[in-house]
Amino acid sequence: MQAVILAGGLGTRLRPYTFFLPKPMLPLGDRPLLEHILNSVKEQGFDDVIITVSYLRKTIEDYFGDGSEFGISIKFVRSDKPMGTAGQLKTAEGLIKDRFLLLYGDMYIETDMKKLWDFHASKNGIATILLMPYRETLKYGFLDSDEEGRLVDWREKPEFRGWINVGCYVMEKRFLQYIPEKKMYGMDEAFRQAMKNGEAIYTFKAEGDFVDIGDKKSYMAAYNKYLQRLGKIL
Repeated sequence: MQAVILAGGLGTRLRPYTFFLPKPMLPLGDRPLLEHILNSVKEQGFDDVIITVSYLRKTIEDYFGDGSEFGISIKFVRSDKPMGTAGQLKTAEGLIKDRFLLLYGDMYIETDMKKLWDFHASKNGIATILLMPYRETLKYGFLDSDEEGRLVDWREKPEFRGWINVGCYVMEKRFLQYIPEKKMYGMDEAFRQAMKNGEAIYTFKAEGDFVDIGDKKSYMAAYNKYLQRLGKIL
C-alpha cells in the first residue's frame, strides 16, 4: 500500500525553531516527528512512501535517504516554492499509482489506519477523511444577555466537543484532477471542487490520539506529553 506525506511547509508559526529545521524534523522525544510517522505507517503495512519536500529539503532527504535503513521505500518530490497542502500533493501525481493514504508531516496520528483504508475500499467514493474526537475548554466564561442587556445565562468555561479533521485521508488518484498545476492550493479548496462536481466523499470516525505540532504551544505540549510517556516506558 502506498502513502504520501506532505512535508514541504515553511513552518512559519514555529519560528525560530524552523529557521534551521523543517517542521517535520523537529524532535519529538528521541527522534524527529517524521520518523515517528514513517514507523507508524510501516507497521500498518504502508511500505511504499512518497514525501513531498521543499523548505530545507536536504535535511529530510539526507536523514531518510531511500528508506532502506527504515525498512521502507521512500521517494522524494521537490517543489521550489510553497504550494499549500493540495498543491504539494499535486507535485506527487507522477509517482502515485492508484489508491493511497495521505498524511500531513506535522501531525502524528495513533489509530488503526488499515480500518480507514478498508472503510474507503467498501464505499465507491473518491476520498475518505479520518475524523477524531476533540474537546476544548475555553478559559473564559460566556455571558448571554437579552436585548435590554439583562443577564440571562452565565456559562463558565464551557467545553466544546466534536469530530475534527486531523490531516489523514485515503484517496483515489483521480482526486488530483481537482487540483490545478503549479499553483498554491488548499486541501479544502480541492474537496469543495470535488463536491461541486458531485463526487462522493466520506468520513470515518476513529478512536485514538494525535499529536499536532502546528505552532509553538501545541509543539511544546506534544513534546512534554511524549517525554512523560517515554519516562513511563523507561
